[in-house]
Amino acid sequence: MSSGEASVPATLAEQAAANLRHPLSVALIVLTFSTGIVDAVSYLGLGRVFTANMTGNVVLLGFGIAGAGGLPVVSPIVSLAAFIVGSGIGGALARRMGDRHPRHVSYALGLEATLLAGAAVLAAATDPHPATFAADAMIALMAAAMGIRNATARRLAVPDLTTTVLTMTITGLAADSTLAGGTGKGSLRRVSAVVAMLAGAVAGALLLRPGPTLPLAVAAALALATCVAYRAAAG
Repeated sequence: MSSGEASVPATLAEQAAANLRHPLSVALIVLTFSTGIVDAVSYLGLGRVFTANMTGNVVLLGFGIAGAGGLPVVSPIVSLAAFIVGSGIGGALARRMGDRHPRHVSYALGLEATLLAGAAVLAAATDPHPATFAADAMIALMAAAMGIRNATARRLAVPDLTTTVLTMTITGLAADSTLAGGTGKGSLRRVSAVVAMLAGAVAGALLLRPGPTLPLAVAAALALATCVAYRAAAG
């Protein structure tokens, strides 16, 4: 791994992986919960597109290109492009500030909160509907925020707490379980990540009923609260 991709000090990532009450673990679990909210808004409210789960987005884009199920093409492309831009910003931030860990996390979460708040304001001002400019603008803001988050979580490198992807987390849960002959180590961390995202998706779907403004405001508030709380705990 190159110096530009180096993770936070191994002891910090190991401590977070070993203890769910570690401030970094708590922060990542909260952010995993907010991922469920964000994807609930984009998928259910803005036209069958993900803004955090890019694997699902690529698959949905393929379905849309094939003309299956009336799925969109433009919105997934907007989401992918914005996520890539956000990831690039997150990567640049990690290279410049990664050695100042608390500040790095604070800046990344501050940017995420700002972008999600912008999407909430846009939702309140435009009452967006799928396949409209306003909806695609919201998708771009949300996906850019998740790209920054994903690049930051990649730098932190806490096992199973990527905050946006669960495929390998669920794989590890099953493959390392005692039923499969493994030790079961890390099962609590993995289950916590799955439950957090599931709970976030449920919360997002419920909060979305009156419109996308409220769930986006909640997601922005969670990012901001996590930023402040983690900076204080790390300091």
